[in-house]
Amino acid sequence: MIVGVDVGTSMTKADAYDDHGRKLASAERASRLEQYPDGRVEQDLEDVLASAVDVIRRVVADGGEPVRALALTGQGDGLWLRDADGAAVRPPISWLDDRAADVVRGWQDDGTVAEVYRRTGTGLFPGCHAPLFVALERDEPESLERAAVAGYCVDALVQRLTGEITVDASDASLPFLDVVSRRYDDGALAACGLEHRRGLLAEPAPSHAVFALDRRGAELTGLPIGTPVTGGPFDLPACAVGAGLSTPGDGLLIIGTTLACEVFTDRVDPEPNPEPAGMWLCTPDEGVWLRAMPAMVGTAGLDWLLDFLGVGIDALGDLLDGTSPGAGGVSALPFLSASGERAPFVDTRARGQIEGVTLGTGRGDVVRAVCEGIAYTAKHCFERAASSADGEGRLVACGGGSRSGPWAQIFADVLDRPLVVPDDPGLGTRGAAVTAARALGDDLDPATWAAPSRIVEPSPHARECYAEGYLRYRAHVDTARDFWARQARGFAREA
Repeated sequence: MIVGVDVGTSMTKADAYDDHGRKLASAERASRLEQYPDGRVEQDLEDVLASAVDVIRRVVADGGEPVRALALTGQGDGLWLRDADGAAVRPPISWLDDRAADVVRGWQDDGTVAEVYRRTGTGLFPGCHAPLFVALERDEPESLERAAVAGYCVDALVQRLTGEITVDASDASLPFLDVVSRRYDDGALAACGLEHRRGLLAEPAPSHAVFALDRRGAELTGLPIGTPVTGGPFDLPACAVGAGLSTPGDGLLIIGTTLACEVFTDRVDPEPNPEPAGMWLCTPDEGVWLRAMPAMVGTAGLDWLLDFLGVGIDALGDLLDGTSPGAGGVSALPFLSASGERAPFVDTRARGQIEGVTLGTGRGDVVRAVCEGIAYTAKHCFERAASSADGEGRLVACGGGSRSGPWAQIFADVLDRPLVVPDDPGLGTRGAAVTAARALGDDLDPATWAAPSRIVEPSPHARECYAEGYLRYRAHVDTARDFWARQARGFAREA
């Protein structure tokens, strides 16, 4: 069997699959996410490693078959600084971190963001490598001096389990990689003033690379020395692979902590746009890329609202019952991340809003408005992402939010497209396992490995309401962004 491990932002999951893609065992464990009042968000590498080791050991014990390979995937972005032995030289910085927001704002003003986007197709945001490097240069340069490698979550685990200092091309795509040549773009590093840190970037591993557990990794996992290990792609491409997608035009909607909207494409052509956002990601297949728009909005926003209302996620269905498209005139901008938004536009000042509330507004209307606002954001993201693909293919939805039938219906209605919703919403471990099997030389049958699914058809009765609602949403975003900019200029004058 192959053990797929997905190290998420706050939860690590593992699934064991047999040679036909059947799930034999599953386990999950929470990991700590330290969020500070000033916008810093960090993790503990030892805690993350412990969570991975725990779920690996549990599924190996429950799976009952020999382990052919350990397949790793997980969260992307952030900055995971390690020494030559794989120990953290400082707590890993999460992709949710806000400490570099001022760096990104400055780069937007001076053209750096546009130049990096022109060279690599990546829109910079506070939680990615480039601005975090600069923030550490300013605030704690000693951390960079102590580091041997600046990487990501997945390659941090690969190093601890195999001793290899490497990185998957999907992770390295953000933000310095020329995704066509799979080589770092020196001009992008220079634009950010980081040429002198080039030595901290590991060279991307070849496609279908396989590593092996060393003695330390074997002791941690309880698996034999030499057990094959694959490290990537990271979670966004891994979910697309796990969904059985690969044809240009195929799309994936991940309704998780990140609302990720991805479209497969066979060409890389960063469109001239005054607002660089999103990214092109390398996939395990050279010559095929993902045009991704990973928004900061997602299930976290809905979780916040439900907690604010004093109810749990189990109440979502009942709250939406009795509401109708348009949420009784209530509308929402769901931008609740402290670091603002990164797709389909980058605005570190973005903040959430709820409008149209009256004394007659019910809790369900407010909840529906937030659900609709997140779905409108997905539509906006797909409009930009799909501009690089010819035609529309299948659209698969996964992630925790897809488990809610009423919310999945809202997404189908707003997008006005059928959604294929797998019964198993966690496609990351499956995609990692598929990647490992192919790296080992298996000739997989995609139909056999595909998870059972259902199709959510858009309602024709909601089409007109949501078409008008989307136009109002876009106008609302434009008005809010102008307000945020004017507000920031006012604060600057007062300072």
